Amino acid sequence: MVRRLAESPDSPHPPRRAAALRTARNLAGAKLSCLLVSKPEDVSYLTGFSGEDSFLLLGDGWGRLLTDGRYAEQAGRECAGLEVHVRTGGMADAVAAAIRGRNARSIGVQAEHLTLQWRQVLERKLAGKKLRPVTDAVSVLRQTKDAEEVRRIERAVRVAQKALRQMLALGRGGFVGRTEREVAAELDYRMRLAGASEPAFETIVAAGAHASLPHYRPAGARIRPDQGVLIDWGAKVDGYCSDLTRVVYTGTIPPKLRDVHEVVLRAQAAAIAAAGPGVLCRTVDRAARDVIERAGHGERFLHGLGHGVGREIHEGPVVSYRSKARLKAGMVITVEPGVYLPGIGGVRIEDDILITPDGRRRLSSLGRTGKATLLR
Repeated sequence: MVRRLAESPDSPHPPRRAAALRTARNLAGAKLSCLLVSKPEDVSYLTGFSGEDSFLLLGDGWGRLLTDGRYAEQAGRECAGLEVHVRTGGMADAVAAAIRGRNARSIGVQAEHLTLQWRQVLERKLAGKKLRPVTDAVSVLRQTKDAEEVRRIERAVRVAQKALRQMLALGRGGFVGRTEREVAAELDYRMRLAGASEPAFETIVAAGAHASLPHYRPAGARIRPDQGVLIDWGAKVDGYCSDLTRVVYTGTIPPKLRDVHEVVLRAQAAAIAAAGPGVLCRTVDRAARDVIERAGHGERFLHGLGHGVGREIHEGPVVSYRSKARLKAGMVITVEPGVYLPGIGGVRIEDDILITPDGRRRLSSLGRTGKATLLR
């Protein structure tokens, strides 16, 4: 069953779909007749559809969303200007049916998402058609956010901040004696109450020496007085993510972390000041790394400075010393330098930064100094 929906002149999705097809053709040497979009975040970006298990097929001046009966009504509401095919059989059969009768000899598929097994199934269904793997046909477009996308990320930042502020308002009693897992669960709950559909990723709560592990997973360890507690959390709101990190202290700041906290804070400030349109990502990373290296902790900065954030928690560009990318106005990136001391703990301070035409703007407003996160 195919439904044709009226075009909405105010919708950003038709231009995005056309741009995705152009990008795919450029990446494939202009040999594509159409593009099959299978990655859920890309389907949503190009159509506004928020359901699951659905593909998008794009051709010259046409697009068709391939979904199933569970999402028929939802797709009709969300996908202006797009044909919606409600399949009753398998997805490969639906793709073949959508191609049938169209002049589509070569079809681009998302190499970064489509499995080898699924590609083989599709090749059998599309006998005589050529499948051409394409990488980054949509993710390149997603790196630069429009005004509505920025507003959604800002809402995700506000929700995450509200939840942590509520936790901090409980003082030491909200942390000391509780397990890392309990604190993480309450923070997730408060984000949902504040408007998040879900946490943007698995919340990290790392107490004491556990904070020396950048991607620690909260466990049953109980938080003690006079510890540093690293919290890395974010909310997903209206399909967009936020990503923040703070270290809170349950009493006095451990002496070996006091100086490190100030070093990381200076490193983050230097990196944010260096960010702007046209700036190489590795230049921004270097600004932070120089501060940390001068303080004698260069070998304890164990990761790149940051990454893009949007529909996914990790998007392009990669902001690291290896990156060859340049920042552009409209990108939202994390800036998250860290220093990790085995057996002692770690400090990472992370904020979401919008690159503007004339510089940058920090989207988050939480305090960042040790004093601001000292619990009484």
